[in-house]
Amino acid sequence: MRPYDVLFDQALTRVDAERIHHVAFRAIRAAAPVTGRAVRVPSRPVQALGLTFPHPLGLAAGFDKNAVGIDGLAALGFGHVEVGTVTGEAQPGNPQPRLFRLKADRAIVNRMGFNNDGAEVVARRLAAWRSAGGSTVLGVNIGKTKVVPEEDAVRDYEKSTGLLARYADYLVVNVSSPNTPGLRDLQAVEKLEPLLAAVRRRADEASPDRRVPLLVKIAPDLSDEDVLAVGDLALASGLDGIIATNTTISRDGLATSAAEVEHVGAGGLSGRPLTQRSEDVVRLLRGHVGPDLTLVGVGGITTVDDARRRLAAGADLLQGYTAFVYEGPLWPQTIVKGIVRGLATDD
Repeated sequence: MRPYDVLFDQALTRVDAERIHHVAFRAIRAAAPVTGRAVRVPSRPVQALGLTFPHPLGLAAGFDKNAVGIDGLAALGFGHVEVGTVTGEAQPGNPQPRLFRLKADRAIVNRMGFNNDGAEVVARRLAAWRSAGGSTVLGVNIGKTKVVPEEDAVRDYEKSTGLLARYADYLVVNVSSPNTPGLRDLQAVEKLEPLLAAVRRRADEASPDRRVPLLVKIAPDLSDEDVLAVGDLALASGLDGIIATNTTISRDGLATSAAEVEHVGAGGLSGRPLTQRSEDVVRLLRGHVGPDLTLVGVGGITTVDDARRRLAAGADLLQGYTAFVYEGPLWPQTIVKGIVRGLATDD
């Protein structure tokens, strides 16, 4: 058993998950100067979204909601970092506790509710980071402010886009979190199309000297038919990519007892239970949209084999979050080294 496994099982899991997240994240930020020198991750450049990524693996949105630790996370070996979800207005999120571990399933349930400092504060933070030379490939994930009614959602996304697009290497429209009432309704093509068009226009206005790539993040709970409809919309609207997938509201097939699952309650489930469905969505999309649209595979990627399978299914890039929590700070290095070895063998 690895030292991190002992620490996780005997100490970290005895403390509230959200509290441990904040403690661990502070340690990651404080250690950045040391880890940046010590960590050596092999390079395997990926050309996607008109950008050069040092390798396929990045950190999914949700870990660094407020863009406070980009350099520390990159120092651990992530080739890109996606911050957010950021909303037009600052909001505290849902009542605590709102983050839970399902250890038997190597999964996490969260109902955070887009707690973040808001687009204006995050924009100022990113401006300072860029001015200081920040160069990690940066994604910015934007969502709807909870108190904003659905009919005003477009204006809310436009506000975030106008403030944040100029600092982002790519921009993600999040319409798939289960923790903001009504948000997933925006995945319906008739609502998603005008939203994406408005965000595209606002991004071009906010960054006139550079076209910021635009992606949408979808849920694993969409039917195959709806997944394909989003793929068609992405092609028709000139979208640059799709992130597949967000968390699930399903609780099917869990090893965790029904009583514990009921006690944890509502929220988005991430981790190992998503592995197969997220892989299937990537494969379905790639077969439908062809080679040109960038697909980012996320959901249940824990092992090197998971990562290789997701790339084989058609993902250009990968992201993780839950496995990073369960496997520890060496996880990014392990995955990237395994990917690079596999690609070298394939070559």
